[in-house]
Amino acid sequence: MTRYAAHKAFIAPAIPSAAPWRLIVGFLAATAIYLLLNNLMFTTLFKLMGPRADGFYDSLLTGQTPMAMLLLLGSFGLMTVGVAVVARLIHKRPVRGLMGPAHLVAPQFWAVLKILVLLGVVTYLLPPWNLGAPYVPNLALGTWLLLLPFSLLGVLVQVSAEEIVFRGYVQQQLAARFSSPLVWMVLPAVIFALGHYLPDQAGENALVIALWAGVFGMLMADLTARAGSLGPAIAVHFCNNVAAIVITSMPDDLSGLALYLTPFGMNDTEALRAWLPVDFALMMVSWLAARLAIRR
Repeated sequence: MTRYAAHKAFIAPAIPSAAPWRLIVGFLAATAIYLLLNNLMFTTLFKLMGPRADGFYDSLLTGQTPMAMLLLLGSFGLMTVGVAVVARLIHKRPVRGLMGPAHLVAPQFWAVLKILVLLGVVTYLLPPWNLGAPYVPNLALGTWLLLLPFSLLGVLVQVSAEEIVFRGYVQQQLAARFSSPLVWMVLPAVIFALGHYLPDQAGENALVIALWAGVFGMLMADLTARAGSLGPAIAVHFCNNVAAIVITSMPDDLSGLALYLTPFGMNDTEALRAWLPVDFALMMVSWLAARLAIRR
């Protein structure tokens, strides 16, 4: 497909090691490395904290303090470590190839980021969205501004890790072996959606949220294939998560770095379900804006 011409260069580093067994073993190994390092990091931290560890563990589960959120976001860097080790040892390929050609990644990231920031400002200035009640202040403005550089860096680490794993590693390896987008676009999105299926937290909305994540995954796969790098997908993912984690979060889910809280939580099934179509529409608009920014 001509619209995916740039995808050929993006997947080129994966072609010599495109055997499906390598991807299966590699994905399982990368997951194991991530979980092992994650467990080691937090176990060590809890031991150093001593008696305070129990209270911190509770805040870590919900992400309701700044320190807990920064650690949770930063821990995603270990996911990148896992897939980097797998790329080198199992696929015998350069780790840098997971993100696409170096001369494309940063320029495309900034091009998409600029247009999405502009879109966010325009959206904010439009007639107010009705969430059923006003936003609830969370962090004091001074504290939020002080934490903002670290918050943005933490979100960048988190979204980059997910894009490197799903649109970088998995998509590249599948596309190097299977030419159909039904394989390299849909399968990583399904895995991505399964990772976002959290019935204990989202209740009756768990399936809808997982579906949202699956569609998001396919849109990011499309952007990556059009652009030939992870730059645009990282930018869209970054803006989405900054809005949901750093600007306005839900009171019972990863709210430690947010300036405001929504007037409803994850357990408010009807209110959350009423807002999801708007969130879905914003996702689609962001995808279209990103396509405009890269003009492919």
